[in-house]
Amino acid sequence: MRQSIRLKLFLTFLLTTLLLVSGMYVFMRWSLDRGFSEFVKSRQQERVTALIESLSDYYADAQSWEPLAGDKQRWIQLLWQSDPRHRHPPLAVLEQAQNEPVDLWPPALADIHRNRRYTPLELSVMLLHADQTVIFGRADAVRQLALEPIRHQDRIVGYLGLLPGKPVNQPGEIRFIEGQAKSLVWIALLMVLLSACLALLLAYMLGRPLKRITAAAKALAVGRYDIRLPVESSDELGRLAQDFNQLASALEGAEQSRRRWVADVSHELRTPLAVLHGELEALQDGIRPLTPEAVDSLLSDVRRLNRLTDDLYQLALSDQGALSYRKEQTDPLAVLRSDIASMVAEFDNKHIRVQLFNRLPKAVRIYADPGRLSQLFRNVLNNSAKYTDAGGRLDITVLQKNGQLVFEFADSAPGVPEPEMAHLFERFYRVENSRNRDCGGAGLGLALCANIVQAHSGTLSAEASSYNGLTIRITLPVTP
Repeated sequence: MRQSIRLKLFLTFLLTTLLLVSGMYVFMRWSLDRGFSEFVKSRQQERVTALIESLSDYYADAQSWEPLAGDKQRWIQLLWQSDPRHRHPPLAVLEQAQNEPVDLWPPALADIHRNRRYTPLELSVMLLHADQTVIFGRADAVRQLALEPIRHQDRIVGYLGLLPGKPVNQPGEIRFIEGQAKSLVWIALLMVLLSACLALLLAYMLGRPLKRITAAAKALAVGRYDIRLPVESSDELGRLAQDFNQLASALEGAEQSRRRWVADVSHELRTPLAVLHGELEALQDGIRPLTPEAVDSLLSDVRRLNRLTDDLYQLALSDQGALSYRKEQTDPLAVLRSDIASMVAEFDNKHIRVQLFNRLPKAVRIYADPGRLSQLFRNVLNNSAKYTDAGGRLDITVLQKNGQLVFEFADSAPGVPEPEMAHLFERFYRVENSRNRDCGGAGLGLALCANIVQAHSGTLSAEASSYNGLTIRITLPVTP
């Protein structure tokens, strides 16, 4: 049977409270009984001392125990005179004592002893001679006695024997201690009841956010990425709700990126395919003659489609970490110069002036893949060649800063609006709103550059250049 978290919390709180209350009750009852017993013993010791003094005074007057030995009535009077609250013995004690031998003490009051929790002092003492023979007592119980000496003129003239057992206190005090014990029971029951109510409240308060999190997790599992949890506290549950909201937001963003990715890929593939389809139909229907120019146009569209699929493949491999890298000690400046030389024709066609400024005090080598490094530089150069206005410029600066090798590609107008800077390295993102491929590509080059730089433990950023264009900054670690 599956139990809810609220029931588990309630049972946990209630069980903890029961253990605490039970432990407190047992400890307090033990402490109360122990303290009361010590108090009663102290009171009894005072009475024993008073009784010994009384017996010592009697011996001083009589100079012997003989007058007392045959006078059981006088012995009973001496016993009860030691109690300042009760000067007279109970009638049942007198009647039973008269029916027994004169030296037998205490009387056989079975019913009285059975109904008492404590034995009265008067019924738990015996009087012995100095040689420990019985004056008033029971011969069979002498070995059980705790003897208290009775002295006269610095010599022992007799013993007061105490039978084992709990000493009695006054009936009012006994009723008080029993009332306290009952009160402890009721207090413990009341505390358990209050704790059960409190446990129920706490289980509800703690179970409610957990129940909401469970429901939200189920909604998230079925694709409802817009679900959010209210953050009502700053404790662990509040932080859990915040983390859940961040997770839901990340999943929602990932889902939107996936849908945008699918839509963009479909669009990028559909457009060149549609152009090829239209041109081939025109050739087939005889609307357009099959000339070398028509073949070149078809080949150009095929190459563009091939570049797009190749970029998609490279980017997918890079995302999965499957893009191969063959790193070695490399001179990045030599790679950059070679890439610039290979693209001179493209820059010359648009009359873009390219200048390389080497600010390195000496040759620097880095641990990198020369092929991927060339792919990185060519993508950045190609981006500048396509977007920079004719007659513009591109300044490439290489320098070393804080143990890092920095490449800055600063071109001239047009620039990129500040809000769009952060999106430049997103796949399929292009600043211009149109999809005209005469102006730009599919928007995958810089996204691939970001992955290549990351694989080399570097950074890639963009900012406005001093020529009203764009500056792409690449930072790579230098080999020690």
